[in-house]
Amino acid sequence: MTIDHILERAVKGERLTIEDAILLYESNETEKIGAAANEVMKKWHPEPVTTFVIGRNINYTNFCDTYCRFCAFYRPPGHEDGYVLDDDVILQKIQETVDVNGTEILMQGGTHPDLPLSYYTNLLQKIKERFPNITMHSFSPAEVWKMVEVSGLSLKEVLLQLKEAGLDSIPGGGAEILDDRTRQKISKQKGSWEKWIECMKMVKTVGMHGTATMVIGFGESYQERALHLQRVRDAQDESTCFLAFIPWTFQPDNTNLKAEKVTPDEYLKNLAISRLFLDNIPNFQSSWVTMGPEIGKKSLSYGCNDFGSTMMEENVVSAAGATHKVNSNLILRLIREAGKVPAQRDTKYNTLHIFEEEEQTDKDFVMQN
Repeated sequence: MTIDHILERAVKGERLTIEDAILLYESNETEKIGAAANEVMKKWHPEPVTTFVIGRNINYTNFCDTYCRFCAFYRPPGHEDGYVLDDDVILQKIQETVDVNGTEILMQGGTHPDLPLSYYTNLLQKIKERFPNITMHSFSPAEVWKMVEVSGLSLKEVLLQLKEAGLDSIPGGGAEILDDRTRQKISKQKGSWEKWIECMKMVKTVGMHGTATMVIGFGESYQERALHLQRVRDAQDESTCFLAFIPWTFQPDNTNLKAEKVTPDEYLKNLAISRLFLDNIPNFQSSWVTMGPEIGKKSLSYGCNDFGSTMMEENVVSAAGATHKVNSNLILRLIREAGKVPAQRDTKYNTLHIFEEEEQTDKDFVMQN
C-alpha cells in the first residue's frame, strides 16, 4: 500500500490517525517520510535556523528505588556506589556552566526514598539566590511523584512549592513508551502512562512548561508507538504543556534489559513520523547523545529544528554505553554542514544569539563524564 496519500494529508495540515502512523512505521520509505516531515517542520520554522541551548546535566543522586531494567545509572538505596552530591558541588557545576554563557541546568536523579521535599526546595532556593538568571529545567515526573509520596502532599502542591522555590520547567524524562504493557515489562514501579501525563498537564496548570520524550527499542509494537504519539498529542491539545518533543533510542549496553540497538534508519523514521503526527508541538530536538553527531546532523532534514543541549555533563545515557561527545564549536560546524544557521536559545526557545558565518563561541568546552 502506498503511503503517499498519508504524507500528502500531513503536509496539508490534516491530522493523522493511529492507523496512519502504523502504516508509516511499516513502510521502508524512510527518506520519503523524512522529506514530508521536513516540509512540516518548515511550516513551523520557515527560516533555515537550527537552535541549541548551552546547558549542563547534573545528576544529583543515583540512589533510586524504581529499579528500571533498562537503566545502568541507578544504585539501590544503601548501595556503596550510591551518592547524593553536596550542595557546594552542585553550585560549583552551575558556576562552571555560567562561566561558558550557559543558561540551563537539567538536574535529574533517581527516585530517592529518603530525600524530603525540603531537600529540593532548599536546594532550588540556594541556586536561585546565587544564580538568579539560570533556568532550572529539572526533575522528571517520576522524581516529582516520589516527592508526592514522601511528602504526603498533592501533586499540585508539590509542583507549586517547587516553582515557588525556583523551578522553571520540567523535562519529560521517564515517558519511555506511554503504554502500560511495555512499562510493566521494563519498569514495573515507575507508574502508569496516565500518571506521567497527569504530572505534565499539572505542570502547565501551575504555570510552568515541560517537554515530551519517547524512547524506542524496548520491543514495543508499532501500535504502542502510535498510542504514545496519540497520548502526547491529546495532552498537548488539552494543556499546551509541551514546548518540545525529543525522541531517542534505548541504549542496552550495561543494562539488565537485552535488546538489539535501534538502527539510525529506524530512529530517523520514528522522528519523522512523530513530526508528522504531533501537529501541535512546535519544536523537535535531535538526539545526538544516543545517535552520534552525524545522525544528529541528518535529523535536521527529518523534522528537527533544534540540536538540543551542549550537555556539559551526562551520566545516565553514557552509563549505558552512549558517549558521543560534542563541544559547542562542533555543534556550530555540524549545523552549518547541514545547511542551517546556528543560534543559541533559552529553555523557552527564545533566540538569544544567531551565529554569523564562521563565528565561533568565545568559550568552548567538552562534555564531561
